[in-house]
Amino acid sequence: QVQLVESGGGLVQAGGSLRLSCTASGSIFSFGVMGWYRQAPGKQRVLVASITTSGTTTYATSVKGRFTISRDNAKNTVLLQMNSLKAEDTAVYYCYAQAQVQIYWARGTQVTVSS
Repeated sequence: QVQLVESGGGLVQAGGSLRLSCTASGSIFSFGVMGWYRQAPGKQRVLVASITTSGTTTYATSVKGRFTISRDNAKNTVLLQMNSLKAEDTAVYYCYAQAQVQIYWARGTQVTVSS
């Protein structure tokens, strides 16, 4: 059984910063791609950023230059540093981790940016 536990969401003013953290634990020793999706009210869940075990990153166009994803493979932890936050970044952020063909999800953490 695999669990992903997130932390770091909350309320911040526009222009501020937040850091999300997600740690995977359980029966799988290591994971492939890890990353974050987000879902705003009334919208589909979309990819925010992802990172491979070798450190190759992918970002949504809307967050490039403002968000930075990183990971600690030994701890199965992925971080998302979010700077210069905008109201449109408001969403529930979901961490995920891939192991072979299986994708595991965290419960989600709310990020609210007030304008």
